[in-house]
Amino acid sequence: MNAIEVKELTKRFGNFTAVDRISFEVESGEIFGFLGANGAGKTTAMRMLCGLSTPTSGEATVAGYDVYKEGEQIKKHIGYMSQKFSLYGNLKVWENIRLFGGIYGLSRKQLASKTDELLHTLELEQERETLVDALPLGWKQKLAFSVAIIHEPKIVFLDEPTGGVDPITRRQFWELIYEASARGITIFVTTHYMDEAEYCHRVSIMVDGRIEALDRPSVLKTTYKAANMNKVFQALARKATRGE
Repeated sequence: MNAIEVKELTKRFGNFTAVDRISFEVESGEIFGFLGANGAGKTTAMRMLCGLSTPTSGEATVAGYDVYKEGEQIKKHIGYMSQKFSLYGNLKVWENIRLFGGIYGLSRKQLASKTDELLHTLELEQERETLVDALPLGWKQKLAFSVAIIHEPKIVFLDEPTGGVDPITRRQFWELIYEASARGITIFVTTHYMDEAEYCHRVSIMVDGRIEALDRPSVLKTTYKAANMNKVFQALARKATRGE
């Protein structure tokens, strides 16, 4: 079964069609890049898939659950991380891990073992009592991602998770993504960095509410006779007629 299945999914706000009959599938364990310029409709689409917004029409299932009827079940079986990192800066590192683990339904025993495990994996054992606000940006980023998948969800949605960090730290972050994908977690990621699109198994590019292209990065570069994904994105983004 695919992790995500979308057919003719549409979202309108009055006379404005933010998402216009998009269709695609995402395989389990796949790293799927969901790209588009500001105003293309990708954030609106992601909100529907996360169970946060009801579609106007069309069909979609996420982790096997219907976006119309089973939004709460979807929320239980996904992880989510945004550019804001979704961490509490005035709480200590271990407190953030325990808090989010509890929100995701882990037992007290699971929370204790997961906290120790994450601190060791992220090499944050010496920062256990440190307030998150005092951590370097790259460490916050890695912690936020690890917390988003602490409950081993079927899918994790990453909304521009690497904004504002340096290239080396971004590459290290993608190593965490590869590890999660290897464990069978599906990665659904939006990014403004076109070099990161190269790391995805497949990429879709939205323009004015529709998916204009969807394939492996290597295929898209060949199709559009482009040297890199940035050139592919530029070729498609020129078609846009609306802004954010």
